[in-house]
Amino acid sequence: MKVLLRASLVVLVCIFAAPATAQDEEVGVPIVKAPYHLPVFTNEYVTVLKIDIPPGRNTGYHTHTEDSVSVNIVPADMTNQNLGSSEVTRGERAQRGRANYTAYSKGGPRTHKATNVGSTPFHNVSFLFRSRPGRFTPSARTEAPGYLQIMDNERVRGWRLVLEPGQSAPAISQTAPGIRIVVDGGELAESVRGSADRGWTLRNGEFYWQEAGVTRGLHNIGTTRIEIVEFELK
Repeated sequence: MKVLLRASLVVLVCIFAAPATAQDEEVGVPIVKAPYHLPVFTNEYVTVLKIDIPPGRNTGYHTHTEDSVSVNIVPADMTNQNLGSSEVTRGERAQRGRANYTAYSKGGPRTHKATNVGSTPFHNVSFLFRSRPGRFTPSARTEAPGYLQIMDNERVRGWRLVLEPGQSAPAISQTAPGIRIVVDGGELAESVRGSADRGWTLRNGEFYWQEAGVTRGLHNIGTTRIEIVEFELK
């Protein structure tokens, strides 16, 4: 009888403990530790993440706390679910090359998971701000045809540049540190005064950190269309 009673108590403990264990697992990790979010670069200003989610996979619950910019490289059909909610929302299929800024420092942290429900991988390059704004004044590039301003806020200013084969972009002077993200790669020549032209082979989804104080022109010397987005910090 005592053995039976002990066995019954063990079963009851397991039954009541199971939901608690499942609930304890429903927590968000920092975004830099989320599945399919690979930190690939960091300095005193930013941390860059390469986000690559295969079809049928999800990111697990992760928490956004830092202001961030994201650039879509390969869009996919994605769903989102906030921690603590049973609602699963299906977002609009992100446009290739679209850049977004989110100010989590103002709206508060967000913990969610994203699932790739489509048949193509989701590829995104994001950078998280690590320093306070107000340290730099970015260039304007208003006199540089080809540079289309796509973002301007308290943190960052950004432009899109598309160069068809043989096209060039006039020289600009970068006045704040920043980053270049490649949407469509190709063969590019960079011209800096006092130096020989420098050829680059750009690949989709690559990024390059760019220091301030450089004046450069760009020329598409390849046979394919090139699209890049460039950002300067504030």
